[in-house]
Amino acid sequence: MKNKLILSYIISIILSFNLFSVNSFNLFKELLKPKYLKTGDTVAIVAPSGVLAKNQNYILKAKKLLKSWGLEVVVGENVFKRFGHFAGNDKDRASDFQKALDDKSIKAIWCARGGYGAMRIIDDLNYNKYILNPKWIIGYSDITAIHNDLHIIGSESIHAIMCNSLNNGEIEKNKSVSLLKSVLFGEKIEYNISGNNYNKVGNSEGQIVGGNLTLLHSLIGSKSSISTDKKIIFIEDLGEYHYHIDRMLKTLKRAGYFNNCAGIIVGDFINFRKNSTPFGQNIYEIILETVNEYDFPVVFDFPAGHGEKNYPIILGRKIKLDVTKKQASIIFSN
Repeated sequence: MKNKLILSYIISIILSFNLFSVNSFNLFKELLKPKYLKTGDTVAIVAPSGVLAKNQNYILKAKKLLKSWGLEVVVGENVFKRFGHFAGNDKDRASDFQKALDDKSIKAIWCARGGYGAMRIIDDLNYNKYILNPKWIIGYSDITAIHNDLHIIGSESIHAIMCNSLNNGEIEKNKSVSLLKSVLFGEKIEYNISGNNYNKVGNSEGQIVGGNLTLLHSLIGSKSSISTDKKIIFIEDLGEYHYHIDRMLKTLKRAGYFNNCAGIIVGDFINFRKNSTPFGQNIYEIILETVNEYDFPVVFDFPAGHGEKNYPIILGRKIKLDVTKKQASIIFSN
């Protein structure tokens, strides 16, 4: 614990003097693990991306849920603002997020929704105080931009449902919700999922990284592009043409994204857009063709992303991956 505190101070000092970019901290193998939640802790709800102006119901449900878990809730002051597509202008959204990052009393930050907008504010966020008091940051889709930066500075985070996800179905019976609670309160998680004939058989272990394919593609070549060396990559996406997905995967491949990775976990790819000319391959074939030359396992149909189920993933946590045609297991380390 003492060594981690010393390391945190060193990183904070380096960042404050801008001696290195955040990518420098990929050098540290052991990531910061925010403390698991306990009764009485406070969770902040913020909106770093799309507009919520007419969707207060999402936030009311999220507050009720968190309070049923014995948690306190604060909502960012700008959450219900609107600036075109966004939940307030860039300054508003960055301000809410920064306040939640800096506030020692807040133990987790739950993103209200995705959409688009996080990329516009990530360069304005400062993690100096966060590093000294790390907290769980929860979200998916557009929030991948924030997850990437958290991984680069050396912290775990949680890819999981957001507040707007609570609008679908009965919350009490939603396994994605109950699993998020389990993760936040420190219960060990592992997943065993049904097989797929397209699965690429094998086993490996490494930190799990990734998120939304469009965001990973958009961040490539920037200071927010993560290292995938010896790591297992999770990908998912929504509403894309097949050729768009193929192009993004080929771009990542040309950038060396898959050269030294330890495996791929494929989540939901849904609501495909139809092109006038059929692409000629399904999503499984597109992905396998891209990575066929590499010797690592690939598992399909993991229930995470924009589909009905969105099981939480502790990004940055070391996992063991075992893939066969009949089933796949994913075990998270403590």
